[in-house]
Amino acid sequence: MRAGFHRTDRIAALLRREIGALVHDAVREKLIPSVSVSDVEVTRDLAHATVYVTARLGEQGKPTVKELNEAAWEFRRELAQRVELRTVPALHFKYDDSVDRGERIETLLREPVLPVAAVAAAKAATAGESAAASGKVAAKKAAPAKKVAVSKTAAARKSAAPARKRAPRKTAD
Repeated sequence: MRAGFHRTDRIAALLRREIGALVHDAVREKLIPSVSVSDVEVTRDLAHATVYVTARLGEQGKPTVKELNEAAWEFRRELAQRVELRTVPALHFKYDDSVDRGERIETLLREPVLPVAAVAAAKAATAGESAAASGKVAAKKAAPAKKVAVSKTAAARKSAAPARKRAPRKTAD
């Protein structure tokens, strides 16, 4: 037997095919909105199976998962007739939002990107307006003085520290 391909993986693949067909039949009969099975994970003892589903319309995903979980025992009963397993795992449906996240990332990547100078100017303009409004202008002027004092302290530490001499490297002759 090859390492990394266990019985649970084979059963998960079998369940993915069969549950996918059952869900497809339910969608075709208009019992549930259009969803598809994206993945199935089975526990090692084969008692539970988590079925991940995706919806064509993202807003239909959560209510559909609720309907699927309510009808899970019917799917399990039908699986028991289709599959030759001693025990059929209890089914737990979860919404797989990876497609929604992928679409969101794609839309973010397609948005136009502002040049860095424009972003910095916009931040400076908003920071100047908010600082003037709240009276924090004096605190901004005092901040560089603190940085200088810290850097002098760091320089003083470096000069006060004794210089370490390294042992010469041994070379192979």
